[in-house]
Amino acid sequence: MRPGPALRTCAAIAAAIVLTACSGAGEGPSTTGLEKTALTIGVSPTPSSAPVFIADRKGFFKEEGLTVRTEVIQAPQTVMPKILNGSMDIFKGSYVSLINIQDSGAAKIKILHDSLAAAPGIAGVVVMNDSPLQGPKDLKGRTIAVNSLDNLGTMSMSAHLKAYDLPPEEVKFVVVNFEAQLTALKQSQVDAAWMVEPFLSAAQQAGARLLLDTNTGPTDALPIDGWAATEEWTARHPRTVAAFQRAVSKAQRLAATDRAVLAEVVPLYTQTPKEAVMTMAMGTFPTTLNATRIQRVADLMDEFSYLKAKVDVASMVVPLPEQ
Repeated sequence: MRPGPALRTCAAIAAAIVLTACSGAGEGPSTTGLEKTALTIGVSPTPSSAPVFIADRKGFFKEEGLTVRTEVIQAPQTVMPKILNGSMDIFKGSYVSLINIQDSGAAKIKILHDSLAAAPGIAGVVVMNDSPLQGPKDLKGRTIAVNSLDNLGTMSMSAHLKAYDLPPEEVKFVVVNFEAQLTALKQSQVDAAWMVEPFLSAAQQAGARLLLDTNTGPTDALPIDGWAATEEWTARHPRTVAAFQRAVSKAQRLAATDRAVLAEVVPLYTQTPKEAVMTMAMGTFPTTLNATRIQRVADLMDEFSYLKAKVDVASMVVPLPEQ
């Protein structure tokens, strides 16, 4: 990212962001009939987390009897102990992450709400302006930073590199958090980096150039990420799940139609200036939860041998309640 406000993300997100103060764990039946009223939610420092922040600021969670506390995560796999012991209730992850967890047996996952679908310009591979790399074919034998392995970035790149007859085994993926990727590029620790917004546009303004847009062609309009919980947690908290879904659905509709609403909340947890949010590339915010659409991700994962067996996404989806 560029020097300045966007790079100060690290300090801003190192600790959990408290949206609404919670007085306790909130377990047990409440006056609203919810099994749990105080939730800890794992979010990523990207625009697709915005609906949770919109739902809080607009009072949608409060209307449902919920208070929420958020914690920034890079991927669900990095906080599996918290997910499994119940100290993190709901979390956002790329569908690649969620399906990977399901396939690995680490946990049974339920998808509660869609969050973001791909659009050109919101993610891609960048290099520094003076890099000798001029096109995707030049990535052969090179080191590429990604926020996590076997995830959305590696799969998206694999789908695109296939078009250039470049197997994913012929590049080297290394884990570097989004916040540290630009520094790694500048210090030649990596040859390229897969970034998402707001990190992508910030890096381009700080001396990087786009080598490959990973949200076109084979990944055009690909479902990116969604909100999830474990099957066990979902079974124990059905009314809480429905309340969360209703609140986020309202926020999702605002995110899908009003860029100004996004611009109000994204700076709260990314330090990206409001003006940048108004103009940067943004994916689409689906207002329905469609298993067939998300199955496309599972099928790509199967194609690139990410899975031990085919995954039926329909079995993972919790239908949205009537509004």
